[in-house]
Amino acid sequence: MRSILVRVATASVASLWAATALAAELVIAQVAPFSGPLAPTGTHMRAGAQLYFDRVNAAGGVHGATIRLVSQDDGYKVPETVAQTRRLLQQSKPLALFGYVGTGNVSALVREKILDKEGIPAIGIRTGATSLIEPPHPWLFIGRSSYATEVEKMLQQLSTMGVKRVGVFYQDDPFGMDGRSAAETAAPRWGIELTVKAGYEKNTTKVEPAAEAIAKANPQGVIMVSNTAASAAFVKAYRARGGDGMLIALSTTDGPQVVRTIGKETARGLGIAQVVPDPRDRSLLVVRELQDAYRAAAPKDVELNHTLLQGYIGAKLLVEGLRRAGPNPTRDRLREAMESLRDHDLGGLDASFSPKSHAGLNYVDITVLDREGQILR
Repeated sequence: MRSILVRVATASVASLWAATALAAELVIAQVAPFSGPLAPTGTHMRAGAQLYFDRVNAAGGVHGATIRLVSQDDGYKVPETVAQTRRLLQQSKPLALFGYVGTGNVSALVREKILDKEGIPAIGIRTGATSLIEPPHPWLFIGRSSYATEVEKMLQQLSTMGVKRVGVFYQDDPFGMDGRSAAETAAPRWGIELTVKAGYEKNTTKVEPAAEAIAKANPQGVIMVSNTAASAAFVKAYRARGGDGMLIALSTTDGPQVVRTIGKETARGLGIAQVVPDPRDRSLLVVRELQDAYRAAAPKDVELNHTLLQGYIGAKLLVEGLRRAGPNPTRDRLREAMESLRDHDLGGLDASFSPKSHAGLNYVDITVLDREGQILR
């Protein structure tokens, strides 16, 4: 009898130890492009998040539990996003998804009802599609301004400069169509006519037909709803065809990468919307935190840029949700905790979520590449 009790007690202790060990690690899963034309975007989103997770872990974690980020590459291909997500959900049993990139890619998770079936929150997402923000999906927490807000700011900027005729260059997929639709809706409010709209195929830099069509229409300005590689190719092709309109790209374009690809002379004057502050602006605490972490442990082949800061901010939002969810958090408690964030100070930048709003941030700024290829406000 005593031996049976000993075995039962031993088994109970082992079970308790296993549960404690499990609770000591919080697994977060990311599927993003780490290859292909958007590899720098996925890489910088992951690196920014990891810098913050490392800081949190070094300080004792969240309620004593450390954070482990597991990542898989989807090459910016929608079928791979779905397949890799399902694989990670089965193998790693993550508490949350983080840092996904692309409107079509995230839309596929919603369309396949993966978030709903798994009951898992996805936080800090690299898309601003209106279709994913309004109405808010119960498990999706974007953590940035919408593309519509960016486009509105871009049209406002063009209007103040006296621009009346504008073209739209867009990626021919849900992401690009979201930005194009936003421009069509907002342009009349600023007295602007959209004189030409031309698209290009996703995951390519086949932009020459679009550049030809837009240059021929001769608009005074062009809104670019495109990603970095295609943006760089378009600027070069458009300028080569004599296009002299003012170019403004969505925040999905990284200025320094454009400069490296086509040179500072060709890139000069390109405007870029930003949904996070300048990563060089030490007046903000969140930027100082990132800079200090970056200097202490700069990841290989990673720059101090806006995408890195977006990953860092997304990680801060996630960690605050984990803190509010309490020890041994569940996916449900994390979702409820995220919706409880009201006017939360991220370090000079406020974030707010609620059951009726999952965008989180409403920051948009317009920057310009100068003659030296540097980003100016």
